[in-house]
Amino acid sequence: MAAASFHPDPLGTLCGLFRARAAATPDQVAYRQFDETRDTWVSFTWAQVAAEVARWQAALAKEGLAPGDRVAVMLKNSVEWVIFDQAALALGLVTVPLYLDDRPESAAYILNHSGAKLLLVEGKFQHKKLAEIAGSTHTLQHIVSLTAPDDGLANWSTRFVVAADWLAAAAGTPVPERHLTPDLLVSIVYTSGTTGRPKGVMLTHENLLWNAFYASQCAAFGPHEVFLSFLPMSHTLERTGGYYLPMLVGAEVVYARSIAQLAQDLQVIRPTVLISVPRIYERVYGRIQDSLEKKGGLARLLFKLAVSVGWRRFEVSQGRARWSPALWLWPVLERKVAGNVTEKLGGRLKLAISGGAALSPDIAHVFVGLGVPIIQGYGLTETSPVVCVNRPESNVPSSIGPPLPGIEVKIGENDELLTRSRCVMRGYWQDEAATRAMIDSEGWLHTGDQATVDAWGHYHITGRIKDIIVLSNGEKVPPTDMESAILLDPLFEQVMIVGEGRPYLAALTVLNEEHWQAFAASLNVDPGQPEILRDPRVMKALTHRVAHHLRHFPGYAQIRRLHPETRPWTLEDGLLTPTLKVKRNEVLDRYRAAVEAMYADFAR
Repeated sequence: MAAASFHPDPLGTLCGLFRARAAATPDQVAYRQFDETRDTWVSFTWAQVAAEVARWQAALAKEGLAPGDRVAVMLKNSVEWVIFDQAALALGLVTVPLYLDDRPESAAYILNHSGAKLLLVEGKFQHKKLAEIAGSTHTLQHIVSLTAPDDGLANWSTRFVVAADWLAAAAGTPVPERHLTPDLLVSIVYTSGTTGRPKGVMLTHENLLWNAFYASQCAAFGPHEVFLSFLPMSHTLERTGGYYLPMLVGAEVVYARSIAQLAQDLQVIRPTVLISVPRIYERVYGRIQDSLEKKGGLARLLFKLAVSVGWRRFEVSQGRARWSPALWLWPVLERKVAGNVTEKLGGRLKLAISGGAALSPDIAHVFVGLGVPIIQGYGLTETSPVVCVNRPESNVPSSIGPPLPGIEVKIGENDELLTRSRCVMRGYWQDEAATRAMIDSEGWLHTGDQATVDAWGHYHITGRIKDIIVLSNGEKVPPTDMESAILLDPLFEQVMIVGEGRPYLAALTVLNEEHWQAFAASLNVDPGQPEILRDPRVMKALTHRVAHHLRHFPGYAQIRRLHPETRPWTLEDGLLTPTLKVKRNEVLDRYRAAVEAMYADFAR
């Protein structure tokens, strides 16, 4: 039976969506994932998933949980994530997603703050982490693990249970029927904020279902789409765009094995739709640049020509440029250059969606020029999440696109982007003051991002109100754009610009180990000596290299001092959020002495 796209009105809830999909296309493949024990990819039909949801509902019912109780999930992307979510939602429970590799203290905070009564975890590698926090999570009744520990770790908590045993013990338990309405709370999603404690965003059935529906209208999604899912499902972009949206249109979702194996999975799965954050595209771009460096001048010339001609071809297709005789070169350039890149992404990609942070226009230019259909959008966890997105037929890659249908957007004071719709969150869990600060009396959510709108009705993010650096001379600098420009250089793995209230800008940087070795060799210095990073020759060369990337910025927006390191900032050391954004305050605290040293000369 062919899949059909659904409208939210008769569905009402996310549970209604799941039931309708399972009833409409029971024998169609819904999900695919890799089974390590069998060393093969395994498919699940909608009927199979529905049967598993019923088993999990019985197990949750046996727990005696009441509607509105919170249950947490800490799994990698998998069909089990979907099964648990749907079983919980059908009982009126509230899902609290946690990042798989979040730090123990962060996970403990979320579990306690949300009052979660049950936690589902992946398996063995998480058991030690959970052992650290089990004693401080007082509301948990059970910690359910998909796999059994093999080293006696079950002894650390009487609340621990293996999923297979938990499900078997609940067989035959009657499942209560619960009346669910669109306005019911369905999830509390904790934002991975770069400052302070994460806040719990309260989302309803209506919020998520309608956002998925609005997003589904922005491209010609069909039942034969194959989504490759690797952005964590605890990230609302993946949850809405890579879980609920495919369910609406009847598409198949395949779960990637890991980021490390993504290149191989792309070749095997050959997705038609990919959802990602910019960091993935940045890494691919970096590998392309590395490859070109090792090739001759002819290869670099052909690559540059392919991007240029491909971009002109794209602009002609968008109605923004006239046809040019150079386009006659495209078939050859596609075969010799562009095709090599698109084949590495599976060869049949129709949409490569980028969100979660700004994608560098330079990187977008390269990929789009090579025929990779990147569509950039914008949203917040608080808006379920998508607010704006480009359309395939109306794509301005440097923009975030126009609003979704059904979403209101306007520019407020200080050029702040405001939005209002049925997708805006109910508020922050147990934080009324933060809710009032975010959503005004007329229902407009204040994003904190500054924006402009162009002649095509596409919005452009120009900065963030709170992230603007104000130098001591009063000049205002948006650091994000500068950091993005520097990160186009594969030598720099991570960058954070500082200078609030200072006379000039400086930067804390982390160098890519492989490129640092080559860079040091070019300077004839020994990269193995830690002190060499402070050598005046190295500092001068690095500063000049950064200046080259910032040459198009105003004179006052230049980096006068650098502090280079080779040890990366990580989630484990508390310097990154689970979505790999830099925690600016924590980095500043960690490198306070280094920052002061960069301004010491001026002080003297």
